Amino acid sequence: MSRPEKLFVVVDPNDDHHIALERAIITSALHTTKPHVHAFVAVDGDAVDTRSSNDRLFRDLTWFEKNIKSPLASAGISYTMEISWSSEWQKSIVDSAKRLGSDLIYLPVHAKTNQSRFSFTESKWDLLKTASCPVVLIRPGAKAQRKVILAAANFQAQRDVQIELNKKIIAQAKHFADVYGADVHVINGYMDSMTYPDRAKIINETGLPNEKIHVENGYTSDVVSVLAAKINADLIIMGTLGQNGMTKTRRGNTAERLIAAVDTDVMVINHE
Repeated sequence: MSRPEKLFVVVDPNDDHHIALERAIITSALHTTKPHVHAFVAVDGDAVDTRSSNDRLFRDLTWFEKNIKSPLASAGISYTMEISWSSEWQKSIVDSAKRLGSDLIYLPVHAKTNQSRFSFTESKWDLLKTASCPVVLIRPGAKAQRKVILAAANFQAQRDVQIELNKKIIAQAKHFADVYGADVHVINGYMDSMTYPDRAKIINETGLPNEKIHVENGYTSDVVSVLAAKINADLIIMGTLGQNGMTKTRRGNTAERLIAAVDTDVMVINHE
């Protein structure tokens, strides 16, 4: 697997704080060779008030210079920028990232508030399910360092697509551990003794030492969030299966609960 050299960073002009772009700049400094950043400016109409009364949607050249061009140039990062007027926010990101041959999509996720539970618009779920490269959900306040990577896999899987997804998750975890000089941990949750994972199989398939393998009883979202806090994980890697355009069934309960349960950056790998 090649080093990720093309980062596709989504910037919403409605936001005052561009966490995905900031994370791209910070993590780029951890690379031996800085990746190229493609800043994709677009508004998520499902999550943003697009009426003319929202004055934060009116941005001039000074805004682009201050918020995108200057930070990237000051960091010595090569970049390109694209502005999309498409009402199909999710599809425009997926299509553009694929056309550019992007290695990663950095997608900002807004903070939860005390008054509302975690919410993730349908268009964002569509993006996770259709992207041709991994999507990293960038969380406000999450650690920008990449010293501990936690991969969530399901080694009880029987279907070929699930087995292949496990391989993708482990391969990406090892790849980014190599890029950042990080430790890799793997966690596999199970609900009862009938579905207890084979630890020897996990060790054999991951090549990791026993102390980096975690087999825990409980829902995946619960065991992952607890372990992530315990080992101070900076990045969680998980997978999701595409569902052939079936929009109403796109949300996976496990994925939704896991993303909602943690405040860490989460990389989601889609497998068609």
